Amino acid sequence: MRREFERIFSDFPMNFDNERNFGGIRVDVHETENEVIAACDIPGLEKKENVNIDLENNTLSISGSVNKTNETKEENMYRKECYTGSFHRAVSLPCPVSHEGVKATYKNGVLEVRMPKLTRDTKNRINVDFH
Repeated sequence: MRREFERIFSDFPMNFDNERNFGGIRVDVHETENEVIAACDIPGLEKKENVNIDLENNTLSISGSVNKTNETKEENMYRKECYTGSFHRAVSLPCPVSHEGVKATYKNGVLEVRMPKLTRDTKNRINVDFH
């Protein structure tokens, strides 16, 4: 029945198989006056070495892996929705951000990345040398 369900809905953009769907984590991106903030739901991270954050060409990339140590044997599993494995997501940012001063925190299954906006001074005072 599951195979038939997946065959019928295979043309839809969302895959109902959780193992294949997790590879693209969910990311909320918003901006304040001074920074761009990305919040990602990544439950199950155990160490900071399990997540990588890259910022290049106004694109934020987040990748890593979730490894569960207490895995239940397949024959005793009735429903499996919690994911174990690697993930990757890249999102375009709404405006240019600085590579310096980026801060990332992970709390209660949510990774938050705060990126300062690039400031472009429209006014540049030029110093005059008098001799």
